[in-house]
Amino acid sequence: MTESSVLLHDFPAPDSPIVGVLGIQGDIEKHLAALERLSVRGRRVLAPKDLEGLHGLILPGGESTTVSKGLVRFDLVKPIAEFAEAGGALLGTCAGAIMLSRAARNHPVPTLGLIDFETERNAYGTQRDSFVAPTDRESKPGWADMECIFIRAPRILSPGTDVEVLARVDGEPVLVRQDRRFACTFHPELTDDLRVHQALIESFSR
Repeated sequence: MTESSVLLHDFPAPDSPIVGVLGIQGDIEKHLAALERLSVRGRRVLAPKDLEGLHGLILPGGESTTVSKGLVRFDLVKPIAEFAEAGGALLGTCAGAIMLSRAARNHPVPTLGLIDFETERNAYGTQRDSFVAPTDRESKPGWADMECIFIRAPRILSPGTDVEVLARVDGEPVLVRQDRRFACTFHPELTDDLRVHQALIESFSR
């Protein structure tokens, strides 16, 4: 990495957008690092006041039961819904996608219902069944051949008519969008590919 790139990515400008990362569970630091690389300021979110001034919010992976209970414990369910309704951008990855869905199957947990699709928890098996696969070439333009890391991944089911499937793996939807709200069943923060985080930022930068 060159000196100039360190200066660009490690020190976002004071007036750059702010994206929150839900701090209940998951690889929070890697999401924050991805935002830094895109010259966007990141902020951990663990209280309603942490949502103030945000342009976007990322809900990372983790264990969906723990995340769902944490949203209630930290009194974040209604504030996140209000943030979304006010136009705030959202990205849910893996368990975060479950949280954004309208309903979860396979040991259901309460969800936020902010994107019109259902999820099947642990659809591909246990931790030992984790795998890496590229997105299909038939994915939307710009989303083909992206390396995806799946860890106890959910499956996206029954997306509504307003939900756009951006990327698929073996024909299965793995990245969807509804307006400024994105959900993916893989972990984009675990690779050097910044396309998913970039899409979130571009959704509120237009």
